[in-house]
Order: sequence, then C-alpha cells, then structure tokens
Amino acid sequence: QVQLVESGGGLVQPGESLRLSCAVSGTKISVNTMGWYRQAPGKQRELVAIKSKDGITQYAVFVKGRFTISRDGPAKTAYLQMNNLEPEDTAVYYCNADVRWGKLGQTYWGQGTQVTVSS
Repeated sequence: QVQLVESGGGLVQPGESLRLSCAVSGTKISVNTMGWYRQAPGKQRELVAIKSKDGITQYAVFVKGRFTISRDGPAKTAYLQMNNLEPEDTAVYYCNADVRWGKLGQTYWGQGTQVTVSS
C-alpha cells in the first residue's frame, strides 16, 4: 500500500519561511515525478512546483524564485522550501507523486497540509 505523508505546514507572518516535507512509503516501488500543488478557499487546485526523478523542475509563475523543490531520491521524499511567504500563499498544500511498480503506475496525493500566512 502506497502512502504519502506530508508535514511542515503552519502559521507564519509575511516574509517568513516554511519547509514542507512529503515522504512516500510502499514496497517495491519507484517514484517518478513528485510535486506540490495548493488549493486556496474557493479556488481550484493549482501547480506550485514539480521535480522529475531526473532532476527537471517546473515552477508556477507566482513562485517568483521564492520556493525551491528538492528531492531525496533514496528516501522517496520531496521538500518544498518556501521563503518570503505572502498572504496570497495561504492554502492547503498537497504533495503529488507518480508511483510505479513493475509496469504499473498510479498517481497519489497526500492528505494536505495547511499553510497560513498572516500578520
């Protein structure tokens, strides 16, 4: 059984930083692309950043160089370092992973972690 466990959300003031973590667990699996998405109240879920197992990254325009996605391959863990947070970054952040086992594969989502940026 594959699980994604997220951590690191919280309440911070504008300009502060947070680091989110997402760990993928499961037996005999490999993980291709991992990413972070977010969903603010009343809005659709949107891409924040993704990183392939080959190291190719993609960021949303609104990141503006403030966020960095990284991965620890052997540990099947992804991180999202968020600096200079703005109130507009307030949302539930979801981890996403493209998991493979043999010739099969499926995309999984984490449970979400709340990030609130407020003074």
